[in-house]
Amino acid sequence: MRRRPLTWLIPVLATAAAVTVTAVVVPQGDGREPDGRSVPAAHGERPAGKGKPDARDVVLAVHGGAGTALDRDKTTPEREKAYRDGLGKALRAGQKVLDKGGSSVDAVQAAVVELEDDPLFNAGKGAVFTADAGHELDASIMRGSDLKAGAVAGVKSLRNPVAGARTVMDKSPHVLLAGEGADDFGARHGLKTVTQDYYWTQARWDALMAAKAAERRGGGSKGGDRGADSPAALADAQSKGTVGAVAVDKRRDLAAATSTGGMTNKLPGRVGDSPLIGSGTYAKNSTVAASATGAGEVFIRGAATSTISNLVEFKGADVASAAYEVIVKRLPKLGGDGGVIALAPNGEFDAPHSSPGMLHGYLTKSGKVVTKIFPDETPPNT
Repeated sequence: MRRRPLTWLIPVLATAAAVTVTAVVVPQGDGREPDGRSVPAAHGERPAGKGKPDARDVVLAVHGGAGTALDRDKTTPEREKAYRDGLGKALRAGQKVLDKGGSSVDAVQAAVVELEDDPLFNAGKGAVFTADAGHELDASIMRGSDLKAGAVAGVKSLRNPVAGARTVMDKSPHVLLAGEGADDFGARHGLKTVTQDYYWTQARWDALMAAKAAERRGGGSKGGDRGADSPAALADAQSKGTVGAVAVDKRRDLAAATSTGGMTNKLPGRVGDSPLIGSGTYAKNSTVAASATGAGEVFIRGAATSTISNLVEFKGADVASAAYEVIVKRLPKLGGDGGVIALAPNGEFDAPHSSPGMLHGYLTKSGKVVTKIFPDETPPNT
């Protein structure tokens, strides 16, 4: 006797799955305290797991890098406020653009400029030192509507490398310019230039000294080995303080941007994933806008951000599942950790990371600003 095909089960199962979906309600109101400060994530908030977005109805998100986590018990209120204010200021800069009907590209650039100007973050002012005590900065930007992109690598005099990347995208036939040529191109188009001492901060200098001390003890050229001179300097040497932003505008166009000073004690001329389209930055309207932070060489080898896009496009994965697959499952097998902020065109947002911590925040359509800086707000491997 022939068995009846089981194809009749498909619509039944689909219906059952549909009715079990739980709606996520976006909080109403402007999401800020009376004095205008951003709202921190709830202490002990249940983390987003595989396939579960961190948030919905997001229009803009930023990150301040992955790496050594901030310890809630050891972080002063002043330092916590500085990090939350830095992320919040970047989100509000992008919000101003979006509220006026501006493009997602303009919004991510505005957000990243704020992070580059904040010495807390490893981009622009506050960029880390190379092995020869210099500064070489990288940045990229991409528009999802037509896949236009621009990037700069190894710049030494542009105040805001993300502006250099945007200028390459808008005013040249190229995607990536490097070194002196990138600096000169930006200067010729009116971008602000600075001397190397503009980027200097005591914290980054201490991080270089900690890395050099570890190197002398046989700890390698990257710094960050245990036993370095200062715990704070060690944390800075270990951190992957790249910054980035992703956005979707009223036209549902996606954009992404990433900027970094690179790796503490890196060899002069080293270029990581941040200025490489498909590794550190990617945006495509039909899939995702993504900005990554982490072990640059591994993110290059794993083509981190374009792989997330490909999983969405060719495997039918949702953005949260695709980002989790790449960041938490695949890249650690290549020997590196880090994180990504990933935004779908429908506003679903996730920020998975395999590192101990990742500073990030987001803005919802209703105007709510959320910042996450402690591990209990954003646990690793979620």
